[in-house]
Amino acid sequence: MFSIDEQIRIISKGAEEIIDTAELEEKLRASQKTGRPLTVKLGLDPTAPDIHLGHTVVLRKIRQFQDLGHRAVIIIGDFTGMIGDPTGRSKTRRQLTRDEVKENARTYEEQMYKILDRDKTELRFNSEWLSKLNFADVIGLTSKYTVARMLEREDFHTRFEANEPIGIHEFLYPLMQGYDSVEINADVELGGTEQRFNILMGRKLQKDFGQQSQVALFMPVIEGIDGVEKMSKSLGNYIGINEDAQNIYGKVMSIPDHLIIKYFRLVTDVHPDEVDSMEKVLDSNEVNPRDLKMKLAFEITKLYHGDKEAVRAEENFISVFQRKGIPEDMAEYRLDAEPASGSGIDMAELLVKLGFCASKSEARRLIEQGAVRINGEKLSSFSVPGLNNGDVIQAGKLKFARILLPEGM
Repeated sequence: MFSIDEQIRIISKGAEEIIDTAELEEKLRASQKTGRPLTVKLGLDPTAPDIHLGHTVVLRKIRQFQDLGHRAVIIIGDFTGMIGDPTGRSKTRRQLTRDEVKENARTYEEQMYKILDRDKTELRFNSEWLSKLNFADVIGLTSKYTVARMLEREDFHTRFEANEPIGIHEFLYPLMQGYDSVEINADVELGGTEQRFNILMGRKLQKDFGQQSQVALFMPVIEGIDGVEKMSKSLGNYIGINEDAQNIYGKVMSIPDHLIIKYFRLVTDVHPDEVDSMEKVLDSNEVNPRDLKMKLAFEITKLYHGDKEAVRAEENFISVFQRKGIPEDMAEYRLDAEPASGSGIDMAELLVKLGFCASKSEARRLIEQGAVRINGEKLSSFSVPGLNNGDVIQAGKLKFARILLPEGM
């Protein structure tokens, strides 16, 4: 059994803020005395269901609570998702249909059990209770908070000052998220720093309903592989947990050195004492940052693909990038037909077919930047007369495919 001090040490790893630590210690002591695990809440609005490492910052913290013996309640906001979280929005958010919400929720569920312990996780949908509130209940809920306090929230305040419309239904969102905490009697709620207003609403409403207020634990936003912007699929600087092992390993190796320790703290399960030791040797120049980054890449790849695939990904990285080789294992693509005489092969089109680029314009940019190679030689034009059986196409540092000629050729 972990001591209270050790539990707080692990729970605090990487956290931006805990409100408050004394309350957390009190709850942990009560849990240890009674044998009742803490109820740790995470609310998810299923609006963007593809999980990347940025999303896992909070999910991994939930898993740490589970490994300490506590219970997670994941609330899929199928009801609140039809409003849409107004956090950080400059305009009213488009409301999702019930079918969209259900499909996104299903995708979330498939992915989150790559991180969470299924046996210690309870999955709930907040339509279970929110859809049953009658109009009198809603009026009672809205009486718990004032318009003036709502307008203290930065995004609402900014929109109000800019004379941008704010729907009354948007004021209901933080109230409903807070009511979720009342419904499950949460001991702790986790979220990103941008969720501060919503999570603190839960603390207030629990007190109003005669419950002990939940501890609020805020995790920081993590930068993407560019080292500058918040990790985002739309910015292309993300590492998806469903990507293959070689892509995950290679992308982690591309992050700037100043993010190594932050990634260890936020997206791995490495003990905080070990992370502190790595930070010291890194700061004192006692170790090559590349060596720690390789350890980081291995740890992250192992989390989502296991030891065997992590070893293979590391061996592939060493072969391709340190020894300038070509990976043994790669996708194969069979050409439909040899090009007609004089027509050549449109390489931008081929890159799209290989899945290396989303569009031909993106493919042409890669070619212009010298990022596309055939058998190690940079491609200098948008078309080639033909390709040979076994030719290797490379786009950027991570994407390879072996070309097969049409059968019978």
